[in-house]
Amino acid sequence: MIARSGLWLGAAAAPAGASVSAAEKPRTQPASEPFGYCLNLGTIMGHKLSLAEEVEVAAQAGWQGVEPWIRNVRRYVDEGGSLQDLRKRIDDLGLKVVGAIGFTRWAVDDDAQRAEGLEQFREEMDLVAQLGGTHIAASPAGINRTPGVDLGKVAERYRALLELGRQAGVIPQLEIWGSAQTLGTVGEAAYVACRADHPEACLLLDAFHMYRGGSGFECLKLLSGAKMHAFHVNDYPDDPPREEINDSHRVYPGDGVCPLSSVLRTLYDTGFRGMLSLELFNRDYWKQDAVTVAKTGLEKTRAAVGKALA
Repeated sequence: MIARSGLWLGAAAAPAGASVSAAEKPRTQPASEPFGYCLNLGTIMGHKLSLAEEVEVAAQAGWQGVEPWIRNVRRYVDEGGSLQDLRKRIDDLGLKVVGAIGFTRWAVDDDAQRAEGLEQFREEMDLVAQLGGTHIAASPAGINRTPGVDLGKVAERYRALLELGRQAGVIPQLEIWGSAQTLGTVGEAAYVACRADHPEACLLLDAFHMYRGGSGFECLKLLSGAKMHAFHVNDYPDDPPREEINDSHRVYPGDGVCPLSSVLRTLYDTGFRGMLSLELFNRDYWKQDAVTVAKTGLEKTRAAVGKALA
């Protein structure tokens, strides 16, 4: 089962609404940088921008990709926005929709709730596909506060989700939340992905969540980086303690105590060549200009990579 899965043993700022031309957005990846750079739009969610404005901010700051939140995609559509027009704008800016963040209850034990969650997931994958995206997060929503959920059943449900994704052309990435009582660790997620026994099974890991859930980072050496499309990069302080820390304490890469140099080097050694997606929820950053936050995040992420691979 492990061999078939392929998961183990593998090697002054302009205003937010300002227009950015494709020529202003670098499309090529420097040879010295093996990873791509993506802005998870949750990083600037506190600025209360529209989805189109968030995309403009990411392009203006120099990011190569974006990871929108489904609730903001829905809001954009509900307010009369055209996903086809936005997709063209994203393409013109030289950006890529790396993935999307949603919170469907796809893994719960209740049959009716799970069926409703799967239908919601189908709709969300269609939204992602319309934007040109190919991946979406499959989070522990619905089972995160329930200890002892049968991981074998979760694996069956993840496989069903992957089959649903095949129809939509969008791959669900199994995501961990460090505070979750089920799917809170890399070990649990790797087991579920392996037992799903599906060629498109993959993991969406996060430096903060790995720390918060107590996974540590040595486990990355047991994974194949080729089976990870994106990795959520961030940092965290040494206080509050691990058991009390929450998402709002996340800081820019290099501004905390996460052993990022080791983490990024390990990711490289496992064969990971995907997107580093900056995901922060820092209220202090939300008090600053959105473009400033996005630019600072990219600069610090690139600096962390440079230090790690020097």
